[in-house]
Amino acid sequence: MIGRHLRITGRVQRVGYRYWFLTRAEALGLTGWVRNRVDGSVEAVIQGVDAAVAHMIADAGHGPTLAQVDLVLPRDQPIDPALTRFEQRPTC
Repeated sequence: MIGRHLRITGRVQRVGYRYWFLTRAEALGLTGWVRNRVDGSVEAVIQGVDAAVAHMIADAGHGPTLAQVDLVLPRDQPIDPALTRFEQRPTC
């Protein structure tokens, strides 16, 4: 099991990106969270098996139909055992 913190930039707010991300992460069996940032980007913490995490990072670069993703910046994230499901969090 691995964890990653993602920062996603581009046209990723007001296009259904968080909901799309949540749905996709749940389908891949990931735990973690996703939220908007006040700077217009989206951030997420994802954790799960290596292949599912890699798949989510690749998918994050496309997003839903109305999104235009410029960059996905992943970095290592320690596993948080308190994250038992995937959730959408308030904007920070």
